[in-house]
Amino acid sequence: MTAATSAPPSAEAWQELKGELLAIMPAERLIDDPLRTLAYGTDASFYRLIPKLVVQPASEDELMAVLAGCRSRQLPVTFRAAGTSLSGQAVTDSVLIRLREGWRGHEVLEGGKAICLQPGVIGARANQLLAPYGRKIGPDPASINSCMVGGIAANNASGMCCGTAQNSYRTVRDIRVILADGTCLDTADPASCEAFRRSHVELVEGLERLSAEIRANAALAEKIRHKYRLKNTTGYALNSLVDFDDGIEILKHLMIGSEGTLGFISTITYETVIDEPHKAAALVFLPDMATTCRATIALKPAPVSAVELMDRAALRSVENKPGMPEGLKRLPEGAAALLIDVRGNDEAELQTRLEAVQAIFEGIHTLEPVTFTHEKSLYELYWKIRKGLFPAVGAVRDTGTTVIIEDVAFPIERLDEGVLALTDAFHRHGYPEAILFGHALEGNLHFVFPQGFEKPGEVERYQALMDEVAQLVGVEYGGSLKAEHGTGRNMAPYVELEWGPEGYALMWQIKALFDPQNLLNPDVILSRNPTLHLENLKPLPAVDPIVDKCIECGFCEHVCPSRDLTLTPRQRIVVAREMARLESLGANLDAEEAARLERLRVDYLYAGDETCAVDGLCATQCPVGINTGELIREMRRERLAPHADIARRVGRHFSGTTRLARGMLNLAGVGRAVLGEKGLAGVSGVITRASGGKVPQWVPTLPKAAPVRVLKRKYAGAGSAVRDKVVYFPSCATRVFGAGHGDSEGRSIMEITLALLDKAGFEVIVPEMPGHLCCGMAFQSKGQFDEATHKARELNRELLVASQNGRYPILSDTSPCVLHMQGRLDERLVVQEPVAFAHDYLLSRLEITPLDERVAVHVTCSSTHMGLGERMVALARACARDVVVPAEITCCGFAGDKGLVTPELNASALKGLAAQVEACDAGYSNSRTCEIGLSLHGGIPYRSILSLLDRASRGRREMADMA
Repeated sequence: MTAATSAPPSAEAWQELKGELLAIMPAERLIDDPLRTLAYGTDASFYRLIPKLVVQPASEDELMAVLAGCRSRQLPVTFRAAGTSLSGQAVTDSVLIRLREGWRGHEVLEGGKAICLQPGVIGARANQLLAPYGRKIGPDPASINSCMVGGIAANNASGMCCGTAQNSYRTVRDIRVILADGTCLDTADPASCEAFRRSHVELVEGLERLSAEIRANAALAEKIRHKYRLKNTTGYALNSLVDFDDGIEILKHLMIGSEGTLGFISTITYETVIDEPHKAAALVFLPDMATTCRATIALKPAPVSAVELMDRAALRSVENKPGMPEGLKRLPEGAAALLIDVRGNDEAELQTRLEAVQAIFEGIHTLEPVTFTHEKSLYELYWKIRKGLFPAVGAVRDTGTTVIIEDVAFPIERLDEGVLALTDAFHRHGYPEAILFGHALEGNLHFVFPQGFEKPGEVERYQALMDEVAQLVGVEYGGSLKAEHGTGRNMAPYVELEWGPEGYALMWQIKALFDPQNLLNPDVILSRNPTLHLENLKPLPAVDPIVDKCIECGFCEHVCPSRDLTLTPRQRIVVAREMARLESLGANLDAEEAARLERLRVDYLYAGDETCAVDGLCATQCPVGINTGELIREMRRERLAPHADIARRVGRHFSGTTRLARGMLNLAGVGRAVLGEKGLAGVSGVITRASGGKVPQWVPTLPKAAPVRVLKRKYAGAGSAVRDKVVYFPSCATRVFGAGHGDSEGRSIMEITLALLDKAGFEVIVPEMPGHLCCGMAFQSKGQFDEATHKARELNRELLVASQNGRYPILSDTSPCVLHMQGRLDERLVVQEPVAFAHDYLLSRLEITPLDERVAVHVTCSSTHMGLGERMVALARACARDVVVPAEITCCGFAGDKGLVTPELNASALKGLAAQVEACDAGYSNSRTCEIGLSLHGGIPYRSILSLLDRASRGRREMADMA
C-alpha cells in the first residue's frame, strides 16, 4: 500500500477554501496577498515555494476545519512553527498553516519533572519555565532561542548536549495529535486512546502488524537498531517499530521526526532532564584532525556534557570575534579545536569531572594547555560563537550565493576516516572553502559551504557532490545522511539509498496508513522525484550591504516587536530581496510581475517600514550582527529626502518645538478634564484618522507637560567646592513628558534626578540652552541623517563645555538617547544612562532600604544593546522586595512616537504584559516614551528606575547628620 498521488487541484480551489474559512475565522488570519505569502512562506532552507494561502488558526477546532477544507479539495497542507528548519520541510506552494497566537500554552507538571507544551512555545522559553526547578527539556538545538517546540519535536532536533539519550524521541511522555482525517488523539487520556483504537482499527493494527513483521526480520531489525545507535533523522522513526509493539506507543514515537507528514502535534509532554548548574568549558586546540578525532573517541566515556568539533576553516570564520583567544589567529593550517563542556550538580562534582577530563589529555598532544573557564561571560561567549558558526560562515560568502549546511553522522569509531573522506570529496568537487564542525561525541558533523546556482554547471556540480556524499556516508560508512536537521526536501531523494528498498518501502506503508491522500507535506521525507533537491532553489539577490550577508536563519525573529503584527527582520529582508530581483529584470519584467512588484512596494510601506521600530534588537540575536533597522532607516532617508528642509527647520528651532509639544500636552489635559477620557479619545481618533495618521493618537497614559523650570532651580549645596560635580543632560523626551496623570509619583524625571543627585552629594551642572539640545536620534529614526548629525554636533559642543572636556561624568536620563550618542560624541565624554550611572556613582553614596513592594522591570532594547539588563534587574532587586521581569516582552514598540502614530505596534509588542504584571505595584524602566506605552498596556504606572532608587534610599551624609 502506498500513499495516493492525486490530480492537481483547480486554480480556484484555494480561493474557495478561503471563502469557506471566512465563516469561522477573521480575514486577517487568512492571507493571500503577494507580500505576506512570500514573507511568511520563507524558512531557513535554500528552497523557495510561495504558498497560495497562509492560514493562522488559533485553536484545534479551526485547524481541523482547515484540514477538512483541504481534504475536500485535495489541497496539500504544510505546518509551520518558527521556520528555522534547514532542509526545506516547512515550505509549500499550497496551504501553509502558520502557528501564532493560540499555540503558546504551557504547564509545568510534577514539580518540573515534566512539562506540557503547545507547539508555538519557543524552546528557550520552555527552559525558562523549568529553570526554577533545576530542569530543562532534553533537546538543545543551536537555534533553541528562536525555534519552537513544534519544530523541535517534528524534526527530532537534538543539539549540543542531548545526543540520542535526551532527544524528543527518548523524552516524549505524551502527545496530542490531529491526524489528516481530522481525528484528535490524546495519548495521555485513556478514554481518547480507547476511542481511537475503535475508530482507527486499520491504522493501529497496521502499525502493530508492521512491528511484528520487522521483529520477525532479524536483518532489518538489526539494521534499524544500528542506525539509531547514531543520531538519525533520515526518513521516519523506524526504531519505534522495534522499540514498541503497542500501536498507540508506536504512533506516538513515529510522530517525532515526521516533519508534519503524518499529522499535527497539538501538544507534547516531555519528561524533563536535570540542568546541572555548575558549568565549565574549554577550547582545546589540537595539531590535526586525526588527533582531534582520537581525542573525541577518548572523551566518549568521560563525564562530559558536550564535545564540539571545529576544523581550522570554522575557527578562521570566528577568530576576529570579540573575546576570542589571540592564539586562534596563529593556529597552523590543519589544526582543529574541541569545545568541551563539563557540568556538575555542585562544585565538588564539577571539579572531580574536570580532573577526569584533564587526565585524558595527559596522553594527547595539544597546541596549548587545556584550560577550563568557570567565568560565565567567557563560557557563554564560547557557546554563542559555536552556535553562530553556520550563519557566520554564511556571512562571508559572495553576495548572491546561498550557504548550504549538510548534517551527517558517522559511527564514532570511524570518525577520523569519515572526516578525511568528506574533506577529500569537497576538494575534488571544487569546494575548498567548506568548513566542518559538529557534535563530535555522536560522530555528528555539519559541513557548510557557499553555493551559487545562477552560473551554468553549478547545479550539476552540487548534485555530483551530494551524490558522492550520500554514497560515502549512507552506504560505505553506514552512517546517517541526516543526523538532526530532518530529511526535508533536501535529502528525500536519498532516503532509499541509505535505508535500502526494504526500509524505504516500509516508510511508504507508514505514510499510506496515516495519510492515504498524501496531502500532509507531500514530497517531504518521501518523494518519487529524484531531482527534488535541485528544484525551487531560493534566490538571494543583492539589496544593500547592510543586509546582503543575511542567510534568513530566523534567529532574529523572536525579539522583534512587530513579529505578531506584520513582518520580522528576516521577512523584511526577504521582501526587499524579491523587490530587488524584480527590479533587476528591467525591460524583461512582464506585466504580471510588474503589477506584483508595485503591490509589494505599496504594501511594504506599512508592513516593512511603518511598523518597524528600528530598535536594532535583531542585531543582538543575529550571529553576524545585521541590524535590519538600519536598512529601514536608509529606505526612510530616500523616501523622506524631500522633507529634509522641514527637519532642518525643526532642528534649528528645537526649543520652540518642545515648547509646542508641552503646550499640546497641556491642551490635552484640559480636554481630558472637560470631555473625560472616552470623549477625548473619540475626538482624538477622528482627528488622527482625518489627518491620515499625521496627528498622533491621544492615549490615556499620555502624561502631563514637564516642568522645565526645575532645571534652573538651585539645590542645597550646589556650587560648594567640596561637592563632586556631574553634568546632567535631560533628554528632549523628559523635557516634554512629565509625571503621569493620577500617578502617586507626581514628580517629573527631571525633578527625581535632580533630587537624587543632590541626595548623593553631587553638584549638578546643566548644559547651556538645554531646551535646544537633542542627541539627534529622533531625526535619525526618521531617515533625516543630516539633521541628526547636526544635532549630535551641537550636543557634543555643549557637553564638552559643561564637563570641562570630559572632566566630569555625564548623566542622561533616557537610555535610547545614550545608546545613540555612543560613537557620535567626543571620546573624552563619558555619558551614562540611569542604570550604569547608578551602579558606578550613586550606590556607594546611598543607603538603600528595600521597599515592601512588588515591582515590574522593563529592560529597554537600548539597555540590552549596552549589556545593562542584569544590572537593571539587580538595581531593582536592591530597592524592592519582589521583582518581576515579564517573559517574552522585548522591545515595547513605542519607538519614540510609534506608540502614538502607529499604536498597533505598541499594542502587539506588549500583548500579554498586563497578565504578567497585574500583581505589581508599579513598573520601572529607563525611557520616558517607553514608559507611556508600558503604562497603557501593562495597566500599572511605569516610571523611571531612578524614582525607585530615590524612594528606597537615603544619602549617607543625611544618615550621618541624623546620627
